[in-house]
Amino acid sequence: MINKNTEYFTQELNLFPIKGKNIELSFSGDRISSDGGLLLLRELDSQLNLLSSASNCIHDERDHRYIEHTVKELLSQRVFQIAAGYEDCNDCNDLREDMIFKMCAGRLPQSDNDLASQPTMSRLENTVTKTDLLRLGECLVDVFINSYSKAPSVIILDCDDTNNDTYGQQELALFNTYYNEYCYMPLHIYEGLSGKLITTILKPGRRNKQANVARLIRKLISYLRLQWPYTKIIVRGDSHFASQDFMDWTWIQPNVGFITGLTGNVKLHELAQVTIESAQREFNQYQKPIKRYHSFMYKAGSWENYQRVIVKVEVSTMGTNIRYIVTSLTDFRTRDLYEKGYCARGSMELRIKDHKLYLKSDRSSCTKFTANQFRLFLHSMAYILIHTLQKQVLKGSEYANATMKTIQLKIIKTAAWVKELKTKIKIELPQYCPTKNEQIKGFEMLMQLRT
Repeated sequence: MINKNTEYFTQELNLFPIKGKNIELSFSGDRISSDGGLLLLRELDSQLNLLSSASNCIHDERDHRYIEHTVKELLSQRVFQIAAGYEDCNDCNDLREDMIFKMCAGRLPQSDNDLASQPTMSRLENTVTKTDLLRLGECLVDVFINSYSKAPSVIILDCDDTNNDTYGQQELALFNTYYNEYCYMPLHIYEGLSGKLITTILKPGRRNKQANVARLIRKLISYLRLQWPYTKIIVRGDSHFASQDFMDWTWIQPNVGFITGLTGNVKLHELAQVTIESAQREFNQYQKPIKRYHSFMYKAGSWENYQRVIVKVEVSTMGTNIRYIVTSLTDFRTRDLYEKGYCARGSMELRIKDHKLYLKSDRSSCTKFTANQFRLFLHSMAYILIHTLQKQVLKGSEYANATMKTIQLKIIKTAAWVKELKTKIKIELPQYCPTKNEQIKGFEMLMQLRT
């Protein structure tokens, strides 16, 4: 039977001629892939052992007599597709014969059978259990821990949530008045100094209660502490993460601190009144924008201990802007702690943008909550691969700090001609590729690590 889509695309199309010569075009280049740069990610995954470890977390209950695609192959196919910008399960149908994707999944490009179709991939998503997800979550944290050659002296846990809008009958999709949509609110946690992803946890569509967030972060810190007993761990987040439970817990924990936003109130304004009035007087006198900082000890009625609070007062023609943060860190200057410590969490927004916008991790279209959490983990694996490619393989190049969209367009989207011979597989990339030098250096580096 001839596939109608294949028959259509192999028809020749006549374009406008050049210098009297006709141009005939057809989609018949069956040995060509448009995602040759994925081979860099394949080499990198072989070093990280990410997808093999993740596949071991999923208990496969299928009858092995009838299995055509292993869990490792399914995970590899899906994660590499996401990394290349194909976030939809339906893309499996069009890319299952692509030779680069087959090689990334561990199959020979021409002689082995094709990869999985959309129904097979959807069945995998919906058969993953809560136990599987727990093991996958621990696997991601283990990959983060193993990314360090030795225990770091300090790490910063940057925490924030974002909205994943839903448009169907997804489990636990709730209406959020702030976003005016039914959505999920996944929690993202990254390491603030390096940008490495630690974990992503899907949550119902409302802001999580402070006590629940504190419980989760305590569990994560306890897990990290088993491997790094002497590492200083600092939690950083907005005012939503200023949890009484967590602050009280850190009081008795060695080498654990926090720096979070703090919602203003009447008592805080009273304690900062001198700073506020001083800044306003100076602005009224000189008519130039004024910024002042001040710190003081403060204890809310529900807190067990006094904590250091820093107030930032900005006065300009736009009015008076007052912001507070609360922290357990006492060995740093007030201005530095606010500007270099707290404000640096702004880079977290760029990481969420890479994860959500460029890798399309907000596509939570499965009915089951567990399936959507599994999808979030798949996108997180793609983030880990591309981020490691950026910071280690492309270190020193113009792409080391580029967005993941740029990495997709400039590195991954490289045409590749593939030929499977009797004793080897031959791959040719374009001679006039603008990122040829970066890719050559990357392959050479990974080759040296392999030996």
